[in-house]
Amino acid sequence: MTIQPIVEGDTEVVTLPLLLRRLIAEAGAYTVDIGYPVKRPRSLLAREDGIHEAVRLARLEPDCDAILIVFDADDDCPKDLAPRVQAWAQAAAARLPCYVVMPNREFEAWFLAAIESLRGTRGIRHDATSHPDPESKRGAAEELRRRMTPNRTYSKRTDAAALIQALDLAEAHRRCRSFRRMVRAFGRLANELGVTLPQWPPAGW
Repeated sequence: MTIQPIVEGDTEVVTLPLLLRRLIAEAGAYTVDIGYPVKRPRSLLAREDGIHEAVRLARLEPDCDAILIVFDADDDCPKDLAPRVQAWAQAAAARLPCYVVMPNREFEAWFLAAIESLRGTRGIRHDATSHPDPESKRGAAEELRRRMTPNRTYSKRTDAAALIQALDLAEAHRRCRSFRRMVRAFGRLANELGVTLPQWPPAGW
């Protein structure tokens, strides 16, 4: 049973499967597999015709049993855009389970929500503290840079995968609404694929 991701960039092609595999391990849902992500520009994923094309490509992937679409909200309000994209995507997916998650405003907000768990990783300072409202404004990557040592700068291409691997998922879940949506979407997809999750999210999250 395979979840086929659709993402907006090269970084997410790497980081989203890493995150989903961590969630699989937390859930004990080892019968779920993750397909190689379909990548489409965000400008297309925010349009009905672009979503229809992306879902069509996802359905062509071998063993596509469910679809997860993830792209940054940027300056759009996810409460407004996400339901529209969800409706477009589900129409294109037909009977396949399909969910849309929009990190608000950028997925780096998830790192800011639990940055204490990232201290010492990829230049994050040992005294770095989490942002009080990580999803409040644009510029999460810049906020992340401010929490790095002076000789380091944040690079999505080289740093994001290591940060996803080290991230405290429970803390990110407690402090970041869009991360809770991600966790919930994974649980729903797993259930619709016939995987029983005794408790999701895990106790303590």
